[in-house]
Amino acid sequence: MPQKNQPITVAITGASGFIYGLRLLQFLLNENFLVDLILSKTAFKVSQLESNLNLPADNLIESKKQILNYLNLINNKSLNLWSESNLAASISSGSYRSQGMIIIPCSMGCLGRIANGISDDLITRSADVCLKERNKLILVARETPLNTIHLQNMLTLSQLGAIILPAMPAFYQQPKTINDLIDFVVGKTLDSFGIEHKLFNRWTDPKKQVENVSSMKRKSENAD
Repeated sequence: MPQKNQPITVAITGASGFIYGLRLLQFLLNENFLVDLILSKTAFKVSQLESNLNLPADNLIESKKQILNYLNLINNKSLNLWSESNLAASISSGSYRSQGMIIIPCSMGCLGRIANGISDDLITRSADVCLKERNKLILVARETPLNTIHLQNMLTLSQLGAIILPAMPAFYQQPKTINDLIDFVVGKTLDSFGIEHKLFNRWTDPKKQVENVSSMKRKSENAD
């Protein structure tokens, strides 16, 4: 079971799906987990396109402030924000007591560099450390369609012990909003890390699913 007094590394790359990273971050901080956050250079750009967050890449203090404001966690002190270029950061060392790392979303470029042992920034270096220290490494891959190189890189990482978790929402939980779909992907990520949550309704007997849907329809008809 993950410990709240030991940090978890979260990285957000420039793949589409910045909101997945934000939602995971919000959950972890609300649950009082310590988080080391790394944003790639492209993630800073995607944040503006997908979340209306204009984060200054050259001012981490301001970026951290904006992120916490966006998540309504203004006074939270459990977050450390690191520069992608800071290879001297504590999380780049195997002696740092991290519980593991989640890259969400993970671009194919980032995934490919990790698979081939290229530690050219703090994200790929931290992931490399997880692999060599046998810590948890979860890559929430976000790309479609996948070419053979993507698949080969994923296979390589899976064989090394990483968890490849494509951002694929399910629909058996009867999602009503985009947030429901986001929570499913984030919830599955938390499951893989061993963190308890109630972000989505888990699978139940199909007959009960049908009964629940019928009950919802009757309530809706009675309301009309």
